[in-house]
Amino acid sequence: MAACSSKRGTSSRNFAVPSADPGPSAARRLNRPRAASTALAAVFSLAAVFLLGLSGAGAARSGELPSRGEVNAIVEGLRADPDLKTTRRARILHFKQTEQKAPPPWWDQSRRWTAEAFAWLAATSRWLIWLLGALAVALILLSVRRWSKERADAEADPLPPLPSQVGILDVRPESLPDRIGSHARSLWQRGEQLACLSLLYRGALSRLIHVHCVPIRAAHTESECVRLAQGRLQQDPAAFFARLVSVWQLAVYAGRAPEADRVLSLCDQFDLLLGGSTAAKDAG
Repeated sequence: MAACSSKRGTSSRNFAVPSADPGPSAARRLNRPRAASTALAAVFSLAAVFLLGLSGAGAARSGELPSRGEVNAIVEGLRADPDLKTTRRARILHFKQTEQKAPPPWWDQSRRWTAEAFAWLAATSRWLIWLLGALAVALILLSVRRWSKERADAEADPLPPLPSQVGILDVRPESLPDRIGSHARSLWQRGEQLACLSLLYRGALSRLIHVHCVPIRAAHTESECVRLAQGRLQQDPAAFFARLVSVWQLAVYAGRAPEADRVLSLCDQFDLLLGGSTAAKDAG
């Protein structure tokens, strides 16, 4: 609000006018009427003194001094003259000084900054939670899609058929006797050593493929079959098959006849470690 000061004379409406700092030039313009009033007051005083002097001189010549009423009448006449008025009434707008508030203490500012920081963290955490939730949903959808694709591919591409031969050896179950170990022992005792070893090796391959589900294929060598068996069989059957392969390689590739006790031990343990019925139950 603008404060106003009143003097006798002209008047104007009072408005609160926002403006820039008036500056020194505006102050000088506001002080001009005051200087003029002071000058007029000085002129008025001189005129009154002059008139009193004239009156006093005339009264001195006539031998009478003017009375106080006459002097007051002369002064009032001079005051009534509009050209000699020393005061006027006006409303001057000036800026109201606003109160300068003291800055808040540092602990209030720290508390406000801390509250704003926690509010920002709360808003950021909410968006972060939504983002993590969206990523989790996307990962779940991708996993489900991949699993569905793998399952569809597995159903579209069935396992290849089991081999009927490994190399030149027939490994079909129907081409082998039920009691492979007993039949191989009888062949060895009749002097058919190579037939005994061939029956043991073919029977072992057939049991690994059809009973223990070892992924042996037609082109696999003896060492590859041993490595595949060690990855699928337990320790005792895997060790038995490794001994059988070494005896087979010694007789076929080196042309050396193995010891009878070693071969007969393989015949006796064959159905126990690679038995068809027992192995089939374990596989099922």
